[in-house]
Amino acid sequence: MTGADVRRHVVTPSLILPATAAGTNPAAAAFTPDVLAKLQELEERSAKHEQDLRPKNTTDGYRADWKQWEQFTALLGLPVTAITPGSPTAFVEWLWFQPGWKPGTYTAPSTIDRRLSGVVVTGRTEHQLLLHKTVAARARRVLKAKVKELQKSDEVRGRGPAPALLAEHLRAAVLAAPDNRLGIRDRSIGLTHFAVAGRQHEIAYLRLRDFTETEHGMEVDIRVSKIAPRKAKVPFGSRPSSCPVRAWRAWKDEAQLTDPDGFAYRPLHPRWHTVMDGGLDPETIGDVITRLGTWANLGFRPTGHSPRRGLATSSKRAGNDRKEIAKQGGWADNSAAMEGYFEDGDGWEDNALIGVL
Repeated sequence: MTGADVRRHVVTPSLILPATAAGTNPAAAAFTPDVLAKLQELEERSAKHEQDLRPKNTTDGYRADWKQWEQFTALLGLPVTAITPGSPTAFVEWLWFQPGWKPGTYTAPSTIDRRLSGVVVTGRTEHQLLLHKTVAARARRVLKAKVKELQKSDEVRGRGPAPALLAEHLRAAVLAAPDNRLGIRDRSIGLTHFAVAGRQHEIAYLRLRDFTETEHGMEVDIRVSKIAPRKAKVPFGSRPSSCPVRAWRAWKDEAQLTDPDGFAYRPLHPRWHTVMDGGLDPETIGDVITRLGTWANLGFRPTGHSPRRGLATSSKRAGNDRKEIAKQGGWADNSAAMEGYFEDGDGWEDNALIGVL
């Protein structure tokens, strides 16, 4: 699609004009200019507060998505506020041929889908655009068709889904971890990460006060989350070597953690392994999971998302209820992502070939 083609799309005022008190409430027409100015100030303050509450990785992702959108609209001579059903579709076409993370590859479909979300959210929150909830629906249909065609070729885009770090993998990893301060910390991170089906940033931002020990185990208060805060109950494990509660106690005692407002997981000096101030960033949590896999020679490279996927798969295999699994990991009921993990792990216990060959 050329710039001229895109410019022929009609952009209605309701899609690009910011929402004002007078524009959204007929009674506001009688408000004085001072009242309208004060309402606008409160609206801007509220929007900023909402943005400040977002996790840093989400904010950074939206910023990167919008930067790509700015590049795209500049190429076509469009204002950045021209978010209509046609422009996100053209955005997908453009992103499809943008370089990927690995030289010689192109942007992954999952990244393109996330960029669409980032553009729509930023348009609504930072530019006050009144966008219909289906504004990107056509673009996603085009993306879905492209993915279907991609499956017929040998082209590989992106890293693919994170491999599941199953319970048996984690048991092997914690047994292989060294019996020093680094190993004690990493064991606890891996087991807590798995037990609460956490995301990287959820584990990174845990504080000492977020761990409450009980007679049954411990409760982990996950306050900073991409979706919503939750409290995950973690019972004692049946094996002491892979018990998340015992591993947490060992790390807390080893690091001499006493400040309830301090980070639960701290950086260690690269040489002396002394406990340092501050916390770990989400990327470092992913590095810890990868290191656990390396110590155990698992044969695959687990990443920061692997424990979350592994808990869902392992818990389903153990016969646990879907709703309980969703509650532990903060998934929505009937989450498509969680169901996808189940589907990938199913098909071995009940298989059409059992007893046939």
